[in-house]
Amino acid sequence: MKIIAESDRIYLRETSEVDAEDFYNLNSDPEVIKYTGDDAFEGVEATRDFLSKYDHFQKYKMGRWAVVLKENEQILGWCGLKFHPEEDFVDLGFRIFQDQWGKGYATEASKLSLDYGFQLLGLESVVGRADVRNEASIRVLEKLGMKEKGRAKEHGADIIIMDVDKYSFLF
Repeated sequence: MKIIAESDRIYLRETSEVDAEDFYNLNSDPEVIKYTGDDAFEGVEATRDFLSKYDHFQKYKMGRWAVVLKENEQILGWCGLKFHPEEDFVDLGFRIFQDQWGKGYATEASKLSLDYGFQLLGLESVVGRADVRNEASIRVLEKLGMKEKGRAKEHGADIIIMDVDKYSFLF
């Protein structure tokens, strides 16, 4: 599987069907998906089916990548860039297993993702969105240099919309 970017502790790689059990478990944790508006996958096979059809890498040269701990190849979650063609913007998203929260992995993976987007894809800006109650995710976005641009409703929740451009990104 193709490695996208790496730091001293982690690397990002394209996802595949072999990640189905890990991603099923990730999305099955109510605390992990609490502020996402997403439902858990119905099972490992549904997760595998989703991953087998995920074509953002081929279409847009970006996507949600597996976050892998180098020291033992453990999947920590996912992070990456998603292009929304209907609205013409790219957003940053991340989801980390609860037992790995507070260790800086979301920030580290997000920096790698943004660096990839700005340096290799030539993106001008990237959006971050979070439920206003999700203080931890908002802090991650702020650490990346994102600034609030507005508020909206998504999935019945109030969300904060933030963004960062390639000139303001804190490498």
